Amino acid sequence: MRMRQVLLLLTALSTTLVAVSAAQSPQSSEDSHRKVLRKVTPQYPSEAKRINLGGTVKIVAQVAPDGSVKKVEALGGSPILVQAAETAVSEWKYAPGPESKETVELHFTP
Repeated sequence: MRMRQVLLLLTALSTTLVAVSAAQSPQSSEDSHRKVLRKVTPQYPSEAKRINLGGTVKIVAQVAPDGSVKKVEALGGSPILVQAAETAVSEWKYAPGPESKETVELHFTP
């Protein structure tokens, strides 16, 4: 009998935790994954080549309804690579749609 109560309590607790964690991690409707119509490849910085630096830069692009990139913001990556990534993504063109934020990862390989 005691084991059954413990199992019921654990089941109720796990159900509650799942519901709470789902409520605490809202889905962003702003990040819409619009289709990219034109991508500009970033220029690999000469300083990065010289020191054999590679890595990933994560960018958030604010995209206007006409598909042009209004603003870019780096979320992570080497400062040497960030400028090249921001410059390239600011020239991208997306499919028309409601204003949105698009997350982009650019990979640099020496």
